[in-house]
Amino acid sequence: MGHLNLKYQKVKVRNKYTHNALTRKAFDQFNAGILDLGDIAKEAKTINTLAAVFDLQEFTAFCNQIDPQLVIPEYLSDFLDWLFNATAEAFTREKKADQVVLWGSLPFFGKFLGDGVLFLWDTEKLFGSKGLGNVVVGLREICEDYEDKFFKIASESYSEVPNRLRVGIARGQALAIGDGRDFVGPCINMASRLQKIASLPFALSRRGFDPERCFHQDHQDDMMVTKTKIRGIGEGELIIIYRKDYEELSEDDKALFHPVSKCKKSKS
Repeated sequence: MGHLNLKYQKVKVRNKYTHNALTRKAFDQFNAGILDLGDIAKEAKTINTLAAVFDLQEFTAFCNQIDPQLVIPEYLSDFLDWLFNATAEAFTREKKADQVVLWGSLPFFGKFLGDGVLFLWDTEKLFGSKGLGNVVVGLREICEDYEDKFFKIASESYSEVPNRLRVGIARGQALAIGDGRDFVGPCINMASRLQKIASLPFALSRRGFDPERCFHQDHQDDMMVTKTKIRGIGEGELIIIYRKDYEELSEDDKALFHPVSKCKKSKS
């Protein structure tokens, strides 16, 4: 996104008050172009997407440590490098001399959100329900790897490191804004809401994900469907979570969810 480095002049008003002032040319630089979205009025292109919003738990507390300017840039550099590498590896099935065979596809869009990252997948390139399931399972592995691997290594270099990487996942249509430099859509909003539910590290909107078709039996056995309130979206939204995560919740947090069932067993 854009950045303005405006040079202000000091002027006296009524020979009493000091104010900032800009040349007319500099003043006119403040407009929607700073967002660097291209032609915002261009007709939006709709893409069927899977949205995943990653969030670093307790990142605000991490930023409030002494002299954060000495820590935050270095940590974020390490984290973002790790996240993209971990994502690439999670979706790699096989590496050949001049080719990499994937479990589905890689995100076509990524955006830094300040305390996390938004990834978008084009669902037309995921080869059906199993391809969707592969993305979900890969995202779960990334969150587990953060806690099992990256957190432990980062804790040797930084204090108060965020100890968990959470993710919310949803399917739907996203609209390309301007020249496709940003995207908006209900699925992105849903994914953002899901990563903030209670203290769950992982939550998936049931809408558009049939467990029997998307996941192998071992993954179905680990999951459960539950109803919960999603702020700004609905009172009884169906979401898929991991039973292990649910069992680790406090009693107050468990009360926010109303289990419907384990994911049904495959008929095959």
